[in-house]
Amino acid sequence: MIIRERDVSISSLATRRIIKSQRTALSILIASGIVNYLDRATLSVANPLIREDLGLNVAQMGILLSAFLWAYAFSQLPAGALVDRVGPRWLLGIGLMVWSGAQIVAGTVSNIGQFAIARVFLGMGESPQFTSGVRVVRDWFNVRERAFGIGLVNTSPFIGQAIAPPLLTAMMLGFGWRWMFIVMGGAGMAVAVVWVALFREPRKLALEPEERAYLTEGDPPQVTAPITFAQWRHLFAFRSTWGLIGGCFGLGYCTWLYGTWLPGYLEIERHMSIRATGYVASIPFALAVLGAAGGGLLADRLVRRGVSPVNSRKVPLVFGMIGVAVFTIGAAEVSSNTMAVTCVTLAMVSGAVCSGLYWALASAIAPSNCTASAGSLANFGSYIGGAITPAVTGVIVQTTGSFKAALLLGGGIALVSALSYLLLVKNESMDFSGLNAKVATRAAAE
Repeated sequence: MIIRERDVSISSLATRRIIKSQRTALSILIASGIVNYLDRATLSVANPLIREDLGLNVAQMGILLSAFLWAYAFSQLPAGALVDRVGPRWLLGIGLMVWSGAQIVAGTVSNIGQFAIARVFLGMGESPQFTSGVRVVRDWFNVRERAFGIGLVNTSPFIGQAIAPPLLTAMMLGFGWRWMFIVMGGAGMAVAVVWVALFREPRKLALEPEERAYLTEGDPPQVTAPITFAQWRHLFAFRSTWGLIGGCFGLGYCTWLYGTWLPGYLEIERHMSIRATGYVASIPFALAVLGAAGGGLLADRLVRRGVSPVNSRKVPLVFGMIGVAVFTIGAAEVSSNTMAVTCVTLAMVSGAVCSGLYWALASAIAPSNCTASAGSLANFGSYIGGAITPAVTGVIVQTTGSFKAALLLGGGIALVSALSYLLLVKNESMDFSGLNAKVATRAAAE
């Protein structure tokens, strides 16, 4: 699946041990990503029952939905650097335990304040998930296979969101919303144990020379020293970093517009029942899986045909964000429920194409020891956009009684983000030579 026979120079170097490590890592990362998004979806699926049980209005629920996203967004800033410095094995393992514990606590709360605190810890715990994924793929895959590897990891959000409405709705109706939270917390703890037990980082293994050659072929000169604060801070000096942050802001805004409010949109705007929503809401997420994997395949194919690693990610990102904008605006304007669900589905498939590519783009422009850090800064932009979405959408719906204005706003933001990728991300890797020379000169003087 990962190694292709026609890529002789690569496949001849990918030993059985590397292939096994790739498959093990991807399998557990996909499983943890599915649990990750099931945990996020519990509040959205249980939205009506929790509002009734805790006495919350729509605007208050929007604020509660945002609590997770703000915590997750700002936790991205240290999370990437910690993954680069400490490694994904322990960072993700600890993160899984923290967020799963928070999920269990959420099943016992009695007021909005307690719930908000649990959601904050959920966001903090989940922050190493996808930064770990991009680092693992960067470390265990050849450059011509990384976009597809990251794309596979990024199918997990859409798989999780696809199965969340029917699975979580069934659990909620059968056992109550509180037990739904508790059971999902237990599932996350089980995945944490498996991850720490089975995953190993290549830098901790005695790899053969041909295995090292496979993993580093086509890369810029390797930087083996752990990332420093000066290097992390220097990422902000590059225009491409701000292009990533700006582009991901709009992607996050639209992703979480649907991720947090799609059930509410179908029930409030389209007058569907809770049970019907549980199945209809899964359709866009199920088809988005194809977009996430397909975006990675497309980028890797472009690299093999001579397109630069940067442009092979950047160009599909621009077109993907234009698709998000067009179909989100379409969802606001159509009157038919069938057409509305179709537009939402196409918007989410377009966003799914982008979801793995921005991580792959970060790995293409950043030095090897800053991969997770650059990806986490992009993800920070995504979740700043995502963090304001639930509250802004809740206020708009509360004020206007409709989702139309909220969808039109999302479409406009997506267009601006497409321009951010197009105009700010440069077709070149970040050059840290100036900074490294200064550090070396200072060290020699001391």
